[in-house]
Amino acid sequence: MKVLISRFFVLTFLLSGMAIADDWPQFRGLAGLGIATEGKPVPQTWSPTKNLAWKKKLPGPGASSPIIVGGKVFVTCYSGYGVTRERESEIEDLVRHLVCVDLKTGDVVWQRDIHASLPEDSYYDTGVSSHGYASHTPCSDGTNVYCFFGKGGVFAFDVDGNELWQAGVGKESDPPKWGSSSSPILHNGILVITAAAESQSIIGFDKATGQKLWQQEATGLDGMWGTPSLVRVDDSRRDLVMLVPGELWGLDPDSGKLRWHARATSSRQAYTSIISHGPRVFAFSGQGGGSIALDVGGSGEVSDTNTCWTSTVNAIYASPVYHKSMLYVFSRGTLSVVDAENGRRLNQVRLKGAKITGNARFGSLDYASPVIVGDYLFYLNASGQMYVFRLGKELEQLAVNTTTTEKEIFWGSPAVSDGTIVLRSSKHLYCVSVAGQAFDQDDPQVSSVEKTEPRPFAEITRGRQRSLGYNGRQQGNDENPTNETRPDRPRRPESAAR
Repeated sequence: MKVLISRFFVLTFLLSGMAIADDWPQFRGLAGLGIATEGKPVPQTWSPTKNLAWKKKLPGPGASSPIIVGGKVFVTCYSGYGVTRERESEIEDLVRHLVCVDLKTGDVVWQRDIHASLPEDSYYDTGVSSHGYASHTPCSDGTNVYCFFGKGGVFAFDVDGNELWQAGVGKESDPPKWGSSSSPILHNGILVITAAAESQSIIGFDKATGQKLWQQEATGLDGMWGTPSLVRVDDSRRDLVMLVPGELWGLDPDSGKLRWHARATSSRQAYTSIISHGPRVFAFSGQGGGSIALDVGGSGEVSDTNTCWTSTVNAIYASPVYHKSMLYVFSRGTLSVVDAENGRRLNQVRLKGAKITGNARFGSLDYASPVIVGDYLFYLNASGQMYVFRLGKELEQLAVNTTTTEKEIFWGSPAVSDGTIVLRSSKHLYCVSVAGQAFDQDDPQVSSVEKTEPRPFAEITRGRQRSLGYNGRQQGNDENPTNETRPDRPRRPESAAR
């Protein structure tokens, strides 16, 4: 069965024109599942002096994840503004970057810089400080790379760095001014962008030309930061599925029109992305919102007919991962093992020795989602600690790996390819590999071991969270105190013809 599933995904991406096999071409890899289906085993233990193949300094921070296509790593960053707590620059100096790095050597192949197109939300007076200005993971079809930079727009490059096109998606702001983070995905020549903050829209672009093919507006996108997934209903239909506050939506990816909707978690925010196994999707949210399993398909309201189970198990930022009828959910320093058939929590493990990178109000800002390679589970927290578990009848923790001793924040999810794991921090890109050389502690690329703990994120972001509100109310700033620029829109996207 495992072989058949792997072949199915390979065939699916071949037909879709996507990268295949050992590539990791979008947020959380093939189909957004967080599972490495092919390739060599990856290291289970590493440190700054063990199994670290290379380390490359980045031009700036970012919360996006790296992707791997054709032996190249692509990652986005930003610089020039909003990189420190001091106001050392002006927002006009904001620059976003797409960096291409050779997977084997760590050498920078090329870098493209995109200057800000104002207006942008202030880093110091809004919730953007929770993640910055490069929070959307790029995606690739093996030939081109597609980047979403929020208000900065959408950009397409070929894998050699030549710009193909760019397009805008709006300049609005979500009520709490947190900005968006949903990553682009591809479907049959269509690049799907979730511009939740910028225009309360889901937009489909022709991936070859950048022409807008469709746009569906919906106020229900406010409070949604996850990435949609394409889920196979049957041989002739795939649904674009996303978790929004209070609901699950299934859209026609060819038009963006709503096919079905269902009641889901009760949280007023939807930070995580759904995952799927066959036609069944699983969605988790935080703040006591709980979780749900639902079979995709149908039309209209499908809550009563398609819901398989609901549960009280929560997730905050990290999306879950599926393995052999189990769901693995990380939240607030714990790992929950959930039976995918009925939603029951079978086990809960406290992550011992976890370093906190967050603040008193929001807790640890652990954005990265877990990945599974073979029968091993890898989970990265914001402090850069990678927890490794062996999966089986008994859950066995094997290691807690420290990638660096520098003061860095790890927000992006790992990318896996050909026996390597690629991690991004606020300062560097790291490649972990069994074949990696052991760095010498005196190597200038590796900092000396410090006796102090990494500086808490609360200190880094001191005073910048005062404008945030979990209730979704606009706190305002000097430039737009009431945020009254968003037009009236429907709660859900336009419905598909029945």
